[in-house]
Amino acid sequence: MRKSLILSAALAAAFVGSVQAEELTGTLKKINDSGIITVGHRESSIPFSYLDDKQKPVGYAMDLCNQVVAAVKKKLNKPSLVVKLVPVTSQTRIPLMVNGTIDMECGSTTNSKERQKQVAFSHSYFVTAVRMGTRVDSGVKTLDDLNGKPVVTTTGTTSDRYIKQNEQGKAIDVKNVYGKDHAESFLMVETGRAAAFVMDDILIASLIANTKNPKDFAIVGPALSVEPYGIMLRKDDPQFKKVADDTLAAIYKSGEINKIYDKWFLKPIPPKNITINLPMSDKLKEAIKNPNDTGI
Repeated sequence: MRKSLILSAALAAAFVGSVQAEELTGTLKKINDSGIITVGHRESSIPFSYLDDKQKPVGYAMDLCNQVVAAVKKKLNKPSLVVKLVPVTSQTRIPLMVNGTIDMECGSTTNSKERQKQVAFSHSYFVTAVRMGTRVDSGVKTLDDLNGKPVVTTTGTTSDRYIKQNEQGKAIDVKNVYGKDHAESFLMVETGRAAAFVMDDILIASLIANTKNPKDFAIVGPALSVEPYGIMLRKDDPQFKKVADDTLAAIYKSGEINKIYDKWFLKPIPPKNITINLPMSDKLKEAIKNPNDTGI
């Protein structure tokens, strides 16, 4: 009788495990079946997702995503789950998500209504404004000052759309040029090949902080847009999105987000030990108080 009960219990446990496995859908099922979670990361989106001096992806977004990965390991009961890191750019990140190459993208990606037609986003973990980065000696202070000058944006970003919208709305004519990533775009301004770099102000501030002479550069002009960042996920995949959202919500509620934020925005960061010195904005505090994935 005892052997029979033990056998029955074992079969029941196996059945429950089988049912739980069958109930996994979308990305979680893909990860469970393959034993691999693939994380897309940026290489120069300081301080969100970039390479340190050992070519290891680090940053504010990476710290948050690593906690999501830990939550996935726990949910699937796979502590030895392999984490595969795949570099992405502004141009490749959405296609690589849509075609299944990456399972989540950790960087500086704006959650927009337009992008939501192809992908989904976690709760917002940062809020930024799109402005212009320029050399102090360029004479550029307003959009009007761009007339007849080359303006750089990074291929595949929302900033490109905003400068074109403002160009059409004003009597200005600019030459749009493109960098493959933020580092290349900023280099065009640094070397005088572009009068301004239109991008999220935090990314411009980070690039300026990493130059030899930060005082040679400035962030100018009006906010062309206020944008929330989130972890990019697959569309119509509520099971995996819930893991990401619940993880971020727990970090926010516990106050751990403040420690992570301070680490990357208020203290020296690798590899040059520069300090961005950007206190948390009121808009970000609100997003943390009331987690959402509304987008713009």
